[in-house]
Amino acid sequence: MLIDTHTHFYDEWLRPDAEEAIQRALAAGVGKLIQADIDSRERPAMWEIGDRHPGVIFEMLGLYPGSVDGAWREEIDRLLAWREAILARETTPTRGVILAQEAVGGSGTRQTAGPTSQIAGTASQIAGTASQFADPAPQTAVPAPRSCIVAVGEIGLDYHEGKEFAAQQREAFRVQLELASAWDLPVNIHLRDAWEDFFAVIEDCRHLHIRGNLHCFSGSYELFERAQRSGEWSVGIGGVVTFRNASLAGTLARIPMERILLETDAPYLAPVPYRGKRNESAYLPLVAAKVAEIKHLPIEEVERITTHNAETLFRI
Repeated sequence: MLIDTHTHFYDEWLRPDAEEAIQRALAAGVGKLIQADIDSRERPAMWEIGDRHPGVIFEMLGLYPGSVDGAWREEIDRLLAWREAILARETTPTRGVILAQEAVGGSGTRQTAGPTSQIAGTASQIAGTASQFADPAPQTAVPAPRSCIVAVGEIGLDYHEGKEFAAQQREAFRVQLELASAWDLPVNIHLRDAWEDFFAVIEDCRHLHIRGNLHCFSGSYELFERAQRSGEWSVGIGGVVTFRNASLAGTLARIPMERILLETDAPYLAPVPYRGKRNESAYLPLVAAKVAEIKHLPIEEVERITTHNAETLFRI
């Protein structure tokens, strides 16, 4: 069995036939799939799809750097409300969706009624005090029917389209690292054209003992090594590794198998021979085959190790 550690079935490009895509993934031997969160607009659709496949689909919870703007604190509040609603839910048939929608309100404004009223403060008060959002006492927190939130992600920094909200991105990133530490969850990192600022933040957060993975990793081996000095980091390897002349192959040859996860980022970054077309989790075996080629290992060994890595990091 393979595990796709980063996919987006709720994306508008994939959503119309998400159910068929999930079945194709299962038929291809991809037995577990983790959906990365983007923001409050996408979250309900993500949860609805996950609810239909307990034990197969798992979710992250986080604010994507491309969704960070001047209102990012309100987005963090909605994220917190969503999590509190899920943890407070006992036996609601549709896990978390109805309750969490009520928590943030139809217009995106948080309501004061219900379990989310216990959330303390706004996101501006979270920085440096994320421990207050650790799981409540067992007698007040009823676990969801399935272990659905497996990471805080996808979070990070993205300066590719400019730095208008770079400061806000760094602040939102730091807050979410603090939440991940308080909740004892790994993080899933989206990083683009922002390596130095990424290192500045994680080096300043060493005391949080962050663990996680660098999604869609395309950096050098030296960057991989540098990251290890400020946390426990795996790398997410997807379709890019199959591209002709991709420098990633040489880097991957030096990264230990114990630090490698497989992902698709579907519906984006499809591997060869589907490059330029819509990606699917069913194509993950093509990524595994390329990793096996680079590592000079049987594909069964790549499957065994990467699946173990994912199950250990995400506790699924």
